[in-house]
Amino acid sequence: MSKPAYEPTDRRPIESRDTRWAASITNQLVARGVSPNEISIVGMLAAIGAGVCFFGTNHAEAITQRMLWLAGGLLCQVRLLCNLFDGMVAVQRGIASVRGELYNEVPDRVSDSAVMIGLGYAATGAPAWGLFAALVSVFVAYVRAMAKSIGAPNDFCGPMAKPQRMALTTALAVYLACSPGIWRIALGEATLVLIVIAAGGIATAIRRLRRASRYLAEAAS
Repeated sequence: MSKPAYEPTDRRPIESRDTRWAASITNQLVARGVSPNEISIVGMLAAIGAGVCFFGTNHAEAITQRMLWLAGGLLCQVRLLCNLFDGMVAVQRGIASVRGELYNEVPDRVSDSAVMIGLGYAATGAPAWGLFAALVSVFVAYVRAMAKSIGAPNDFCGPMAKPQRMALTTALAVYLACSPGIWRIALGEATLVLIVIAAGGIATAIRRLRRASRYLAEAAS
């Protein structure tokens, strides 16, 4: 007897998953035989590229620095699009698998670290805060994965989950790419964003721990 097909559960709720443009792009990717794992790797490479661009802003001036900020913000969005399409392609092609979960989760942790560390070494950033924000981002995902492994549902709640981290980072990049230099603040915009991401990540981890604990307690009673 063959094993039943693997069905992914508790997927991250993404509103754009139900849009026509997302369905159209998914159909094109499926028609070209693109694998979901390849899309996941491309997303990771985009995030690494974003981190490199952010790092480069600390070693560039004027228009080049602005272009690097803009490129980094764009690559953050490419990363999110890859996170959207890898799952959609896997489901549509009927090839979702446990192995695919590895390609979905592990590259994401590399991506989070690359973006946060790159932002820490960016112009207006602070390396210590970049490293701390990377650590917190990975810990937030670890809490979700650990809770799921012992029976709780996948919990993607915020206030600082992956979409919020990338949205905030992209907004920062666009702001620094377009705003006048006289608008800069003493603390550093990138440092401020990293502090917000770290604080929000800690709040998110605590919230997920509480929700998982409550669910497991109720399930055991």
